[in-house]
Amino acid sequence: MMDWVPVVFIAFKVLVFGTGMFFAIKWHYEQGKKAKEKAEEKRSAVLRAGGKVAAVFVLSLVGLSLLAFGLGRMLGLDLSFA
Repeated sequence: MMDWVPVVFIAFKVLVFGTGMFFAIKWHYEQGKKAKEKAEEKRSAVLRAGGKVAAVFVLSLVGLSLLAFGLGRMLGLDLSFA
């Protein structure tokens, strides 16, 4: 007659390991999705910050150019390109 202890223990072991593997795979899959979303948010934040820096640079360049030409005209300099 067959002993029932190994059958029960093996069945229990398969059930526990199967459940553990299922939750491990599920957890890793969800962590991957979170990391992807976080990377996407970080990328959009970097692009937004870069756009702000570029806008400030262009505005300051235009302002400085207007200030330089205004000061030049006020001092009587000939600033014509032709």
